Order: sequence, then structure tokens, then C-alpha cells
Amino acid sequence: MTKPFPASPAHRSPRRHLLDRLATGLIAAGGIGVILAVLAIGAFLAIEVVPSLFSGALGQEQITLSLSPLAWGTLKAAFWALVFAVPMALGAAIHSSVYMSPRLRSRIKPTLELMEALPGVVIGFVAGLVLAPWVERHLAGAFVLLLVMPLGILMAGGAWRWLSPTLRQRLPLAWAGLWLAPWLAMLGLAALELAPWLEARLFAGDLRGWLDAELGIDYASRNALIVGLAMGFAVMPSVYALAEDALSGVPSSLGEGAQAMGATRWQTLWKVVLPAAAPGVFAAVMIGAGRAVGETMIVLMASGNTALMSLSPLEGMRSMAAGIAIELPEAVPGSDSYRLLILAALLLFLFTFLVNTLAEVVRSRLRRRYRRLGDLS
Repeated sequence: MTKPFPASPAHRSPRRHLLDRLATGLIAAGGIGVILAVLAIGAFLAIEVVPSLFSGALGQEQITLSLSPLAWGTLKAAFWALVFAVPMALGAAIHSSVYMSPRLRSRIKPTLELMEALPGVVIGFVAGLVLAPWVERHLAGAFVLLLVMPLGILMAGGAWRWLSPTLRQRLPLAWAGLWLAPWLAMLGLAALELAPWLEARLFAGDLRGWLDAELGIDYASRNALIVGLAMGFAVMPSVYALAEDALSGVPSSLGEGAQAMGATRWQTLWKVVLPAAAPGVFAAVMIGAGRAVGETMIVLMASGNTALMSLSPLEGMRSMAAGIAIELPEAVPGSDSYRLLILAALLLFLFTFLVNTLAEVVRSRLRRRYRRLGDLS
């Protein structure tokens, strides 16, 4: 007969209870402290700048002339970062949550999520001192790569559909992340080899000069394109992690029911899984936008910091965060430049606070929806 498990000594129960209460209290105190710190930062910024707005110390024209180029540069950098990050992050999230094998997913997902820990100063350093000079020397090759890579992925998908069933089994979609890598590497090498010939035939061997002469675009070594690539690399892990969690959290009964009624995996993805996970995906993109707007070091090191208002991605710009980092140490407290910088900081604070709050509200509603769907199934 099995002996019952011995009961814990009586003197351990109060101690364990005390430790649990202490841990709970510390966690609650830490959370409250973070909330109070965020509110204190917002209150400090408001107290510093709001009286100047009502007293007329900062005029509307002065604010417009000073902050408009910075606001434009902030939105421009965030836009190009999201252009690069969102398609790749959402595509990776869809593939890993729907098509990828569990074994490969257990290795790929943590690796991509760890990329979020890379410091922005390291990414900005690589972008400013390595990526920007390389793109300047191989401008035609960089443009060809940006064109060839998406087309190569579409070509691979189209060719896979025409393969025989035997080859499809050897190249399953669950492992597409691996067998696509050699194909894309070969395409990249071919594009770089072909780019000088195309530049010589189409642009007389000088694409940069052709852009200046024909389109009036003055190519800057550190520009919005470089910032978009670097910041997109920094934003992509957070967007991927949140979007993948939203897609994986959709109850499996929904997809299984759609496939039982005759829907393909692709139809199930577009008609069932994505609509159910849309709020979570939207929250992921919003949090990525908040990260891109508030990024400082990447823009500071890779943008050239020229306060220009232009639509061209090949010209530089200056964001609010970079402007604050450059000018605030030299600003005299109480001066107009100091107030303008504090106003820029307040605008950034309000934007990121509202975006993150909205994203968290959407995520909480999504969790409640999943819980109800799980109870129904």
C-alpha cells in the first residue's frame, strides 16, 4: 500500500504565506512605481511647457517653423521603417503560426524575439558606418535587391505549386524558411552581379548622377532609406512577436471547422484566422509604430540630421527624438529653444502613451474574445 505524502511541517506554512505576500507586494509596488514614474514624466513636461503656450512666450509661428521639419522627419522615418518591417514581420508571423513545423518554430521564434534585445545604438552604428557607405557605393545593386527579393519569394511560391507531389513532399511549406534561403541567396548574388551592367546600359554608368540630372534628387549617403532599413530591423521583432501570439491564440476549433467544411489552408487563413486575429495584429503594428516614432539613436546615427521636408527617401531628415538628443544639452533652461525641445518631448510622450494604451486595450479585448470562443468550443 502506498504511503501518503507527508504533510509539510506546520511552521513552514506561515513562512511560505509570508513570502508569497511579500513577493506579491513587491510586484505590485514595482508596477505602481512604474505608473507613477510615467505620470511624473508627463507632469514634468506639461508643467515646463504648457504655461508658455498660454502666456504667449511661444508663438504659433515660432512653433510651426521650429517643429514642422522635426515632426515631418519623425513621421518620415517611422513610415519607411514600417514599410520594411510590417510586411516581413506579418509574413513571418503568418508562416510560423500556420505553416511552420512545431520543431522549426520552437527554434526560430525565440531567435527572432531575441533580436528585440539588440541596442538601438549598435544598429545605428552598423547602419551609419557600414550599411550607408555600402549602399552609396552599390546604389544600383541596392535598388535591384529591393526589387528582386520580393519577386523571388513570389516566384518561389508560384514554382512550388507546379512541382510534382513527390517534390512537394521533399520541399514542404513547413520548412520553407530553410529551403528558401539558398534560393534568395543565389538571387541576391545574381542581382549584385547584374546591377553594374544595368547601370551602364540604362543610366550611363552613373545612377546617382542620373537621379540628380533627370529627377532633381540629390542622393545623401545617410538618408530615410537607410534609416528605414535599420529601424525596420529594430521594429520587426516586436511586431512579429505580438502578431504571432495573436495568430497562434486563435482557437484551433475555428480553423478545423473551416477545413472540415472544405476550405483550404489558405482560405482558412484569410477568411477565418486573420479576421479573428485582426485586433491583435493591429495592436502589434501600433506598438511597432510607437517604437519607430520614439527611436533616437538609429535616426541620430543614420539619418544625416538635416532638417528637410521632402518626400524623397534618398534625402536626409531629422526627427524630434534626434533633435532633442542633439540640442537639449546646449539649451539654456527657460529659453525659447529649451521650451521648444520640451514641447517636442511632450508631443512624443503623448503620442507613444496613447498608441501603447490603444494597443493594450485592443489586446485585452482580443484576449476576452478568445476566451469566449474557447468556452464555446
